[in-house]
This record gives sequence, C-alpha cells and structure tokens, in this order.
Amino acid sequence: MTTSSHSTSAPRVAVIGAGIVGSCIALTLQKRGADVTLFDREGAASGCSFGNSGAISECSIAPLAMPGVLASVPKMLLDPDSPLRLPLNYLPAAAPWLTRFVLSATPERVDRAAAALAALHAGAIDKHEALTREVGVPELFMRRGHLHLYPDAAALAADDAVWRLRERFGIRFERLDRAGIDALEPGVAPRYQAAAFLADHGTIVNPARYTRAIADAFVARGGRFVRDDIHGLQRDGNAWTLRGAQGQHAADHIVMAAGAWSRNLLDPLGVPVPLESQRGYHVQFTGVANVVSRTVVLADRKVFITPMEGGLRVGGTVEIAGLKRPPDPRRSAILERIARETFADLDGKPFTTWMGHRPCMPDSVPLVGAADGHRGLWLAIGHGHLGLTDSINTAERIADDLLAA
Repeated sequence: MTTSSHSTSAPRVAVIGAGIVGSCIALTLQKRGADVTLFDREGAASGCSFGNSGAISECSIAPLAMPGVLASVPKMLLDPDSPLRLPLNYLPAAAPWLTRFVLSATPERVDRAAAALAALHAGAIDKHEALTREVGVPELFMRRGHLHLYPDAAALAADDAVWRLRERFGIRFERLDRAGIDALEPGVAPRYQAAAFLADHGTIVNPARYTRAIADAFVARGGRFVRDDIHGLQRDGNAWTLRGAQGQHAADHIVMAAGAWSRNLLDPLGVPVPLESQRGYHVQFTGVANVVSRTVVLADRKVFITPMEGGLRVGGTVEIAGLKRPPDPRRSAILERIARETFADLDGKPFTTWMGHRPCMPDSVPLVGAADGHRGLWLAIGHGHLGLTDSINTAERIADDLLAA
C-alpha cells in the first residue's frame, strides 16, 4: 500500500471485494480512523451488488433450509422450473455443501439461524436510509413496504411457519385479501388472492449506483481504491502480503469480502469455509413505469419484482451450479414468463437479463468476524441474497472487532 495521510499508528486494512458489503466495510473503517485500501478486480458493484433486487428485508430471517427441505431435493434435481435448482451433473461437486444444507434444517438449527439473522438485520432499513443521505443519493431509498403475494388464503396458511417465526422476532405484518392487494397494487393478475404486507420495509431502486456512491464517498475522504485481481495471501510476521496481477500490497489486516470467490483465497490458507454460489438471475424490463409501486414478492414462485430507476426488475431463482458454468437462459426465460403472466402491462416490452453469484452458507448465516487461527484475517462472507440488507451491520461488526484487536 502507498503512504497515506493517516497517522502511522492507524491500522493498515485491505478490504478485498468492492460489492455493497466490502464498500460499506471500507467506508466504516475509514471513518473510524483506519488506513484502508479497497481492492476489486473489476470495480465497485461489478457482481451481485449490480443485479440484486434492491430489497432491504429485515423480515428475511428464515434460512433457505427449513424443516422438510429433504423432500424438495428430487424436485431440485428433476424439475427445471423449480425455484431452487441443482443440475444433476453438478450434484457430486455440491454434495458436501448439500449435506450440510440438509443437516441444518432441524427446528433447533433453524431457530439459531433465525436468531443470528434477526440480530444482523436489526435496524437495517433506517441505517440504509441514513447512508443514502450521507453519500448523496437519498433518491435511491424507497420505503413503501414489501407485499408478499399468495394464490389464496390456504397458500398463505401453508407458509404459516415462516410468518410465525417472523412474529416471534417482532416483525410486524398485515394479512390482506384481494381487496387489500388491489388497494396497493391493482395491476397484479387475478392469480393472487391473499397477501402479507410489511409496511415498514424498504427498497434501494438502483443497488449498483448506491454501491458506487459508497465507494466514491470512501475515495473522496482519502481512501484508496485499487483495481487488481488478488490471487494470493501470505502472513509475514506481523503483516500480510497480498499478491495481485498488478504487484504486491502490504496490510496489517485483511477483510475478506470477495463473495462467492472468497474460497479461492481462503482454501490455500487452510481456512475451511462451506461456501457455495447461489446463482441468481434477473430480467429487467426497460421503458416501463408504474407497473408496481413497491417491492412485490410472488411467494409461491420465490420471485421479487421491484420498480427500479431503469425499469422493472424481476429477480429470483436459486441455482446451485458453481462458478464456472455459463448462465442458463432457461432460468431467465422462467422469470420473463412469470412476469408477463403476472402483469399485463409487460406485453411486448423489451428486457435485459443478468446472472450473479450470491455467496451462500448451508445454514444461510454469513460469517462475520475473525478467522480462527489467522491473526489479522477477517471474514465478511456468505450473505446469500441478503448482502444489501446486512452490509451496514456487517461493516459495524467488523469495525468494532478489528479496531479492538
């Protein structure tokens, strides 16, 4: 790292990964006096922070693996339209992670995961509203609630375990019939006759621009952003050496926030992390407005529909298929079809597609804190589809622990 204007006593911190999590960590550490360099091979918001659905979702405390998930595995393997998809020929590679995933679906482990997620989500909506103002993009924050749609009251009741879990952790929501849906989103197709409405929930209507604004604020305050592909880490006495395509860099601490690619750097260090790519897709319809006025979740299809600055974003699916496979156009086609079935206003509208790698832990709980046995190495990985929601609280936890070390 180059010399900075910080005091020589300030810890030198390298943050690897300039998505929403890494960018928030860099800015938070910098504001608390650390000498920070942010590294990314492509630039801020080049991964999931570009293509996510923008939801700030404090209610998302139920892990992906819920009791009974084992019964869904055949559908994952055999049904190409399943919201949770595992291609059969990827099964051998995914087997260790999938075993942990199934084992985490006991009631006791689900309760522990929910408690951990609820703690990490706490206050996220208000904190993101404040941060958008701080970094000069208040127009990107929208607080109009999240509307979870179900085909009928029986389908909503079938999801009762998730909603009761949310109630247990103090999450407030209102059950609606079709008249209630029409009062909020009259353009929704008749397929949906029941809903749960979380009136206080928020949305970022351009996650990429938000993430870049945070990274820009970090640089404007004197932080360094280095575009380099870091391919190796080594502990040398009291410091770390980062080896990149552009050369070597030194730091007292490293914060790993490289998402689904973090294992490429952690495995050689002997840091075991059961991390898998939870490949997510979106379809964004351009030239459309006023289709919905808030985040709408098609609960039966696990699809998020969000009004964005650039159009209407339809995001969803979980595909366990690794980092190397190209995007599967069939997954995007499913989202396009569902969107057009749900909203008549989308007929004939053009769209773009995207796929990104969400870093997923088997129990859906991210790793946030010190790496055991590796002084000066910190983990901020495994946030799945909740990286946006949890970015600020993750940054605060890392800063609290790192600066106290």
